[in-house]
Amino acid sequence: MVAKTNEPKLGGTGRRKTAVARVNLKPGSGKITINGRTFEDYFPVETHRTHAARPLKATSTGDKFDVAVNVEGGGPSGQAGAVRLGIARALLQVDVALRPALKSEGLLTRDSRMRERKKYGQPGARKRYQFSKR
Repeated sequence: MVAKTNEPKLGGTGRRKTAVARVNLKPGSGKITINGRTFEDYFPVETHRTHAARPLKATSTGDKFDVAVNVEGGGPSGQAGAVRLGIARALLQVDVALRPALKSEGLLTRDSRMRERKKYGQPGARKRYQFSKR
């Protein structure tokens, strides 16, 4: 049985496209784990890593918290965006004074762009079948 601690749970949820990230922060040395894997192992592409860790850089809190993330759905780009929003929201629970720094970088805005659904009678969302006059 695991002993419960009295530490408040500092967490945030981020979404992007079809990806959902649940982020938990705790005081630590700046270690980031995603789905039980290291940050570099989960996001091998440098752009995804910098995108996901941007809230920590914007607030200069990269070495103050350990970040544990559970992310599911979507692809690597959507997951990186979801992690980014989740970390930003979790940092707000830590310190409300970080809000102006996060807001000015645009890190608190949910990117609402989603894939447009396929319509019936055509092969895709906008594409049409070839028109034959005769």
